[in-house]
Amino acid sequence: MSEPVKESAPGGEPAGPPGAEPDGSASDAADRPPPGTAEEEGAAGRFWSRRRVPAGLLALVVAAGAGLLLFDIASVRAGRPAMRWRRSLADELASRPLDDVWVSAGAAAAVLVGAWLVVLAVTPGLRNLLPMRRRADATGVRAGLDRDAAELVLRDRAVAVSGVQSVRVRVRRSRVAVRAESHFRELEEVRSDLHTALGDGIRELGLARRPALSVRVRRPARKG
Repeated sequence: MSEPVKESAPGGEPAGPPGAEPDGSASDAADRPPPGTAEEEGAAGRFWSRRRVPAGLLALVVAAGAGLLLFDIASVRAGRPAMRWRRSLADELASRPLDDVWVSAGAAAAVLVGAWLVVLAVTPGLRNLLPMRRRADATGVRAGLDRDAAELVLRDRAVAVSGVQSVRVRVRRSRVAVRAESHFRELEEVRSDLHTALGDGIRELGLARRPALSVRVRRPARKG
């Protein structure tokens, strides 16, 4: 797995240490730098998924249903009786009341399928692909960073901090959540070092939208 190309970034921002909680864990801290200019941030939209599988399945179902219905209508126009399934369906729709269980279940299923298709149509998808900054001299090129790769890079930075025994990193579009355990050193010192190291790491990822940083450090749970 290739790591993202590192770009020059300003030095780490100082972070004031928050107060410790009663259970001995350091409280959450958020690093939300002020937005820069359009050239600095390199505004870039999210990648849109092609969604070939849902589109293909929907097209196949619609084509099969339309073809079967047109064949039956053509048969009726030619003087042959309608298919049994269409006569049965027409009789059921004419005789069943609207508050029937099967009618309500069919309507609910149709609403759910329609809502699912609308959501697929208006949302980008590809949540695991984070858009990166766009350079002014590369207008025709778009770059993205896999979310798992970003988590691996930041985790490597976190475990390199002195005092960190284990760490868990979760990267989202708007927030990077870090949960670490420290077996020695003061929790506030470890949290401050993690905040600085991961803040630099997030900047060097080159993401179009820099996520906020949340760091929480605690002691390992005692066994026995």
